[in-house]
Amino acid sequence: MKAMLHALALSTVLVLAGAAFAQDNPMVGGAAMFADKTIVENAVNSADHTTLVAAVQAADLVDTLSGEGPFTVLAPVNAAFEALPAGTVETLLKPENKAMLQTVLGCHVIPTLALSTDIASMVEDDGGEHVVETVGGCMLTLKAADGMVTVTDENGATANVTIADVRQSNGVIHVIDAVLTPRATAM
Repeated sequence: MKAMLHALALSTVLVLAGAAFAQDNPMVGGAAMFADKTIVENAVNSADHTTLVAAVQAADLVDTLSGEGPFTVLAPVNAAFEALPAGTVETLLKPENKAMLQTVLGCHVIPTLALSTDIASMVEDDGGEHVVETVGGCMLTLKAADGMVTVTDENGATANVTIADVRQSNGVIHVIDAVLTPRATAM
């Protein structure tokens, strides 16, 4: 009986500890996001990011985005991929297009930890916009105004950050509403 009560108490502590890790994070795609899990471990639970997860798997980037980081991932929702021209996602997911897919996905990864407050400070310090280089070699322009952060790629496409500061053990995710692309691959 004493062992059973101890196990029940331990289970309660673990559940409460798990809730505490998710408590500071917003829900994404109907799922709790845990600050003690990696970008990949959390993303696979988001119903809004199934296309992104499939792309990360097809590009063999799971190990990279599960690594130490820190990374800032601009995570397009499924609707962002659906807004691309017909057949684009299917074409990118083909094995022979893996290098291009890696480049496109790399345009969504900044090799540092950048919370929304950091972005707002960088934008303010640079007079209204701040340019960052991504892992994929893309130059993105960040802007922050009225509590909203926008990201513009080299082709002029702009994504809005719809959910900011989803903390991860190896960085942060900012959910965006558009797919960003390198200059030569406007989609």
